[in-house]
Amino acid sequence: MEARSVDEIPVGDNWQYEPKWDGFRCIAFRDRDNIYLQSKAGQPLARYFPDAVEALARLRTQSFVLDGELVIPIGGRFSFDELQLRLHPAASRVQKLAQAHPAMLIVFDLLAEDRKSLLGRPLRERRPALQKFARSNFKTKGFIRLSPATTDLAVAKKWFEKAGGNLDGVIAKQLSGPYASAERSAMVKVKNIRTADCVIGGFRYASGAKMIGSLLLGLYDEEGLLHHVGFTSAFKATERRALTRKFEALKKPPGFTGNTPGGPSRWSTERTGEWEPVDPKVVVEVAYDHFTGDRFRHGTKIVRWRPDKAPRQCTLDQVKHREGKSLALL
Repeated sequence: MEARSVDEIPVGDNWQYEPKWDGFRCIAFRDRDNIYLQSKAGQPLARYFPDAVEALARLRTQSFVLDGELVIPIGGRFSFDELQLRLHPAASRVQKLAQAHPAMLIVFDLLAEDRKSLLGRPLRERRPALQKFARSNFKTKGFIRLSPATTDLAVAKKWFEKAGGNLDGVIAKQLSGPYASAERSAMVKVKNIRTADCVIGGFRYASGAKMIGSLLLGLYDEEGLLHHVGFTSAFKATERRALTRKFEALKKPPGFTGNTPGGPSRWSTERTGEWEPVDPKVVVEVAYDHFTGDRFRHGTKIVRWRPDKAPRQCTLDQVKHREGKSLALL
């Protein structure tokens, strides 16, 4: 799916806008007493979300296929950490988590009803059918909700202001397009770009080479401790040699004085705990999508170096408490 910034959102009479939720994609199948939940990659999800299965079983309609997003609301916000915790091998643990924080399925498409497929129908027909389905089946404050949609661009842009960091973006869909699970030419994802100024507290060498593979990012807390919050590795090949010389010259322990790299992290894509501490003198502005669990969830992208900014100005205040109130959109 093509991703653009919020200023590049497509406009015209053939576009509908929907929130892009930050959860687990889920296609829900029901044929009377048989309910099956499937991930975007085709993996079964029902054993991890028995609460969602129970909620679907209570719907009035007996046969349907719904496309949506599984989320877990906590205090008016959606927690991706809690979603990850559900992927546990012990059924007893999953059940305990489900009772403590029930999941919610936010539905944005109706693919079949009463054993009749809607896949070939354009979105301008599927959306009214979904709204009718929701009026008959969804409770106002239940655990299955209808995702909002609009053809008004101004309304879509206001979603970012209202929902904050829990909103992964906005999806623009062509009203004339049929449903297509793999083909995304009729969709455009619009991202809400966020940036933060971070201190480089260390680096990792690339696998099998004495060249920098990633720079380790840090932010200061109120007590002046520098916490490791993520990494950036989107360098051009021509930049790596100069970066390696620059940060090897700055090698100096401890690097981070709060949370350090190398501990267990469900977000990490790096396989080693080995890292080199550096004197925290260099500041860089990075673009990111989500900050959760005291870390940038994914790798970040360098926007610019900030020699004009003091490292101590790079604090957690930039990313903390900006989760937003996504439930306000439902």
